[in-house]
Amino acid sequence: MPLPPEFHELAKKVNNWGRWGADDERGTLNLITDDVVKRGLACARMGRRFLLAIPLSEEGPQSGAVPGRTNPERSMTAIHKPLVDPSGHSYSDDVVSMGLQAGTHWDSLVHVTYAGRLWNGLDPSVVSESGAARAGIDKAGVIAGRGVLLDVARARGEERLPGGYGITPDDLDASSTRVDVRSGDIVLIRTGQIQVFKEGNRKGYANPSPGLTLATSLWFHERDVAAVATDSLTFEVYPSERKDALLPVHLLNLTEMGLTQGQNFDLEELSAACAEDGVYDFFLEATPEPFVGGLGGPVAPVAIR
Repeated sequence: MPLPPEFHELAKKVNNWGRWGADDERGTLNLITDDVVKRGLACARMGRRFLLAIPLSEEGPQSGAVPGRTNPERSMTAIHKPLVDPSGHSYSDDVVSMGLQAGTHWDSLVHVTYAGRLWNGLDPSVVSESGAARAGIDKAGVIAGRGVLLDVARARGEERLPGGYGITPDDLDASSTRVDVRSGDIVLIRTGQIQVFKEGNRKGYANPSPGLTLATSLWFHERDVAAVATDSLTFEVYPSERKDALLPVHLLNLTEMGLTQGQNFDLEELSAACAEDGVYDFFLEATPEPFVGGLGGPVAPVAIR
């Protein structure tokens, strides 16, 4: 089923192809300039640190809805194994198998494609059995700068948005009254949905889920946001706001705009601290593990207030 005309109209409005050159592989991350990073460093006022990653374990958020996207499985390869060393030392080692997008992660810009379209006009063939030859997660580089929390749930007077609630530009406006969103910012969207995962309900965490709607892509584009992450599995509202597309916001953000997006960020402790003193910006370090050719990359983001 072809995407509707209104989708294509939005796609044209947010399209950034060629903006940073024909060979660009980083998209809106190019907006994080040295000055943006210095602005972010100035937001580390008190030195309080907040880890935004969920634990990596077999009890992760993946429930089998996406085939092959497995929760981390860790096993031991050595337990107090003696070294060939006159000192008599021994060592223990382990190994992990996991989907690169199983836990807290960023999507690469070539994670999705449609109608033969891939970020910046890349040919879909750049993604093969060998992974992403172009614009993989290893090309993201350092992601660090001014982070901004938009606590949509709290702005609506709710601890958690209801499943299936679609976040609108008006919601983003209402949740940004105490902080200005500037070019190069990394925006974190709190819905409260991570609470469902923490309660042990994997399936309920994924579906139904509150999330961003198509119209928010233009909101981020107009403000030249560098990256956006949410505290949900699907990032966008699910079930989808449209019956003719499964995850259309992914297509606008990644394929058309080149906007790096992240999922499964735990924003609960950070949001409580922001609400306590009314300060919603901070320094954020959130560089993904540089898996060569990866379609996504795990990250342990740290917000410093």
